[in-house]
Amino acid sequence: MTSPNEPADPSHARSNTLSVNQLAEPLVAQLIADAARLRIDVSRTASGTTMVDAGVAVRGSVAAGVQIARICMGGLGHVAPRVALEREPLWPTMIEVHTSTPVLACLGSQYAGWSLSASKEQNNGKKFFSLGSGPARALAFKEPLFDELGYRDRHDAGVLVMEVHQLPPQAVIDKVLNDCGLAPERLTIIVTPTQSLAGTVQVVARVVEVALHKAHVIGAPLDDIVEASGIAPLPPPAPDALAAMGRTNDAILYGGRVHLTVTGDALARRLAAELPSWNSRDYGRAFADIFASFNHDFYQIDPALFAPAEAWISSLESGATYYGGRLDDALLHRQWDGAADPLASSAPPSAAADSGDTAGTP
Repeated sequence: MTSPNEPADPSHARSNTLSVNQLAEPLVAQLIADAARLRIDVSRTASGTTMVDAGVAVRGSVAAGVQIARICMGGLGHVAPRVALEREPLWPTMIEVHTSTPVLACLGSQYAGWSLSASKEQNNGKKFFSLGSGPARALAFKEPLFDELGYRDRHDAGVLVMEVHQLPPQAVIDKVLNDCGLAPERLTIIVTPTQSLAGTVQVVARVVEVALHKAHVIGAPLDDIVEASGIAPLPPPAPDALAAMGRTNDAILYGGRVHLTVTGDALARRLAAELPSWNSRDYGRAFADIFASFNHDFYQIDPALFAPAEAWISSLESGATYYGGRLDDALLHRQWDGAADPLASSAPPSAAADSGDTAGTP
């Protein structure tokens, strides 16, 4: 275990020279400047904190979600929508992600690890809960994860993303300000409900982050992961938050593909075998069904499920690439295709089934 001021190795030393909040600042400014085009709303609290509504009382947009995903990664990631090629029948629109600083971008910034809540008395008679993600987490330094990463940001401005269906009450804003040590006018909070267009995008854009988190959970040496790319299908809009949670999880668990570059051959083999979601006892059913089977208790679900469907791992040591997992586009189409659509019964065949993927697992 290292302190945030004493990096364990040169890779940590390099990342400690980067401020995820400073790098995200121009992206936040651009988001605000483009508010009308992106169909988002920008306001200020009485004390001066900037609030960005990307889907609560406004429609939002896919483009807003892309920009918010870039902000979530602390300016250290490329995020873009991509129209799938004809030979890729998984889904028409995909979200692709890349970062050359995967640990800092994904775990040090993008990961939704900061629990924020307010009582009924603090929120007009309704309890409030949200997981905060994005650069401001590294200012607050409230999660044990930051001790493990050996990273803490010291910038004088911050941005936090909340995946929730209402704007946060003042009690939550005050907590964020206090924990981050920020003046009110130097904080921006972005709210993206899961069922909104922007919210769906920014969740699916976590396909690489989910892989990094799974690597962390299984005890893989994070410093040996040096490049990361990923892609996942962008689900259709969902009617409510519960359905949206199911769709965005399915997009990664059954349609997400990551390509990691690591330093060692043994690690490459291990990650290809252990990362994919099919290692979970709960694998094979739609996430909404799994969630319902555990009485909507998120923490009863096997943690091994939260991973991309496919993992391609390249070794700098040997030059070899190892592969594990399987895409399940049939499951996705069953969940997402319209029941009244005459083409729904003739969804494209599984590309994974034709690729011999099961033989590729080390």
